[in-house]
Amino acid sequence: MSRRFRGESQHKVDTKGRVSIPASFRRVLEAGDPNWKNGDNPELVIVYGDAKRDYLECYTMEAIDEVDAKIDALPRGSVGRKALQRLFHGQSFPTNVDETGRLVLPAKLRKKIDLEGEALFFATGDTFQIWKPETYTANEEAWEDDLPDDFDPMAFLDGAPGE
Repeated sequence: MSRRFRGESQHKVDTKGRVSIPASFRRVLEAGDPNWKNGDNPELVIVYGDAKRDYLECYTMEAIDEVDAKIDALPRGSVGRKALQRLFHGQSFPTNVDETGRLVLPAKLRKKIDLEGEALFFATGDTFQIWKPETYTANEEAWEDDLPDDFDPMAFLDGAPGE
């Protein structure tokens, strides 16, 4: 397993849609790009999805290759394969980190999540998400409100495969 994205941070987005990627995230993108070598700009894929998705999800090249292999293994023409192709092939944007460690987010992607001024980067292990900070906060509060008072996420590890 390759390196993982961890942590969260907030960064300014300029009027051209340029935003700095956290340095630790850049190291994971480099490690997850089989074509990357020192001095190159690592590639990644941003999945923006349909109207229900209110964040951008960023995949290393290795992670998106894993997803593509699983999609390719599904029966051609099946509903599942069509839905996943739509999301991961059609509703995505291949790009790379620029020389200064920034992403250039096209206007279409910024508009989709109403992103301006600030972006919140949130690690999810083998991917990371880009949120409008206010949307992320509202989403987290709603999720936490649905949990019982005695909720302990560590309990999920007890049933995880590979114990």
